[in-house]
Amino acid sequence: MIFIREEWEIERIRTSALLAWEVLSSLKLLMVPGTTTKDIDQEAARLIRERGGKPTFLGYRGFPANICISIDDEVVHGVPGGRRLEEGQLVSVDLGVTYDGYVGDVAKTFLVGEVPPEKVRLAKETERALWEGIAQAVEGNRVGDISSAIQRYVEVRGYSVVRELTGHGVGRELHEDPQVPNFGKPRTGPRLWEGMVLAIEPMVAMGSPDVVTDSDGWTVRTRDSLPSAHFEHMVVVRRGRPEVLSLPESYG
Repeated sequence: MIFIREEWEIERIRTSALLAWEVLSSLKLLMVPGTTTKDIDQEAARLIRERGGKPTFLGYRGFPANICISIDDEVVHGVPGGRRLEEGQLVSVDLGVTYDGYVGDVAKTFLVGEVPPEKVRLAKETERALWEGIAQAVEGNRVGDISSAIQRYVEVRGYSVVRELTGHGVGRELHEDPQVPNFGKPRTGPRLWEGMVLAIEPMVAMGSPDVVTDSDGWTVRTRDSLPSAHFEHMVVVRRGRPEVLSLPESYG
């Protein structure tokens, strides 16, 4: 079922989304060599609870940590633990916050120290692909317009989109209808109506789009072991121009 949100609901979702983005942004200070992924996970949980929220991911379908931390060839769902960050890594953090009954869900790829130019470019182009998709989240378009915009942007630059994983609706639950793939054809899929809230999240691989899941049952990585990047924002569909809920108006 696809939800069309009332304005009062959108404001509650915005609060959760902004809280999630604030916490995610604060984690940049920990993205230095030597920090363990568990350190990052625990700090995220502390910041979330300090603000009156709770980590959405903890226990979700059995997930054992507060946030997902995925390094280099790990695409998504990396489980925090004793691994220490190293110079030159890409670290993708996916973070969910539940506040006042609504979910905020955001992701960002961080750079650790001096990162090789090809990795920096991958991260930058993945974020730009996200904005290409966001621009299509307007009433009258279809989900496929978002999907195809991301795919075109990514593939013309020599990268690939991971197809097994998608964006999604978000609101009272972390994952709601519709799914928002990062590939597809224009003018296909569910129609977009004002008030729909979507989490758009391109996951982009430097090489092949094929992925495998580790023995932990969670960590998804590229089959060819090449790096990947991941960015995510929450958007409400509007007439003429989408509205990003997970960024403050002063951003940028």
